[in-house]
Amino acid sequence: MTRKSMKSTVELDLSDVDHRVGKPVGGGQLWDPCSSSDIRRWVMAMDYPNPLHWDQEFARESRYGGIVAPQSIAVALDYGHGAQPACVGHIPGSHLIFGGEEWWFYGCPVRPGDTLFQDRRFHDYKVVETKFAGPTMFSRGDTVHRNQHGVLVARERSTAIRYLAAEANKRGMYDNQLGAVRSWTAAELAEIESLRHEWILTNRAGVSPHFDEVKIGDRLPRRVIGPHTIASFTTEYRAFLFNIWGTFHWTAPADIDDPWVNQDPGWTEGFAFDEEGARIDPRKRDGLYVGPSRGHIDADKAGEVGMARAYGYGATMGAWCTDYLSYWAGHDGILRHSKADFRLPAFEGDVTYFDAEIIGKEADSVWGVPLVQVKLRLTNQDFGVLVDCTAEVELPY
Repeated sequence: MTRKSMKSTVELDLSDVDHRVGKPVGGGQLWDPCSSSDIRRWVMAMDYPNPLHWDQEFARESRYGGIVAPQSIAVALDYGHGAQPACVGHIPGSHLIFGGEEWWFYGCPVRPGDTLFQDRRFHDYKVVETKFAGPTMFSRGDTVHRNQHGVLVARERSTAIRYLAAEANKRGMYDNQLGAVRSWTAAELAEIESLRHEWILTNRAGVSPHFDEVKIGDRLPRRVIGPHTIASFTTEYRAFLFNIWGTFHWTAPADIDDPWVNQDPGWTEGFAFDEEGARIDPRKRDGLYVGPSRGHIDADKAGEVGMARAYGYGATMGAWCTDYLSYWAGHDGILRHSKADFRLPAFEGDVTYFDAEIIGKEADSVWGVPLVQVKLRLTNQDFGVLVDCTAEVELPY
């Protein structure tokens, strides 16, 4: 069927979406196990210098006995930045940005040599009228991550925002809001680097705060990432392993008629993959050169989908939240649950600040462990909100 807004003359054709709601879907599966180099590449791209994930000598002396992946690695070992089951059905002339992520973690770390396998399902959707693009679909998909032993590692519910690129381009919301790419003075850059370094030193040893010691109202150390650049966006993109040539193959759920695996989502002209051509030249489906991610590093392409200039990745912002909370939790703590709503992209030239506060404590949680509830907000230098995140972190007594 077709959904039409009362306030817009444009339509989203969702005739290929409705019949897929609630059904398992397919996607990509990585060929190779996770390696220590994959882990190092990931934390480097996320600007997460926790030595547990890259320093072999440090990691050997830890409780893990060697390098272990951060909890955020699950999305890097998935296909489609984790949004595959939320991007289901052919919508002609559409584009996609990320709307948020919800994660549950079950205490099984990912180590070099592990492989994650995914089960995916298209959960639901709704259509909302937005200033950005008129009728806009918010769709949700679920992914279950298990390792090669069948052990449950994590669950994710991703939210994708799908809209008509031409309508967003015509409205030009970000063109009207954004000025020139921010230029930073040497003094400002030094201040940013000083804050970044101070945060690294807050828990480099991985000492976990004790549940009975922390109090409601306590603030976590401030963090900063940036300024964001074309180079940093490219580094982030290449750390998602499915973006590397030949790293994955397609899988489909059993006993499902017409499973959504690698069908055409209906990307607007100039943003589709060339699947056949990629059999000879893999650059034709690697996303940045050819494909839907071109706007992240190309201001002209960003403008074509209503984003005004180069911008970062939603899945990266989600990983930033996971890493930040995990760093504070230390080696004996764990992020159990987080729900992050993405409000604004990280644009080229911006910096991102992390500010968090403890808002609750639960000694006897449904997880059977003591949990601390944390409210985390990511903002840019102009106080624009990128992410609102609420999380539950397990701490030792």
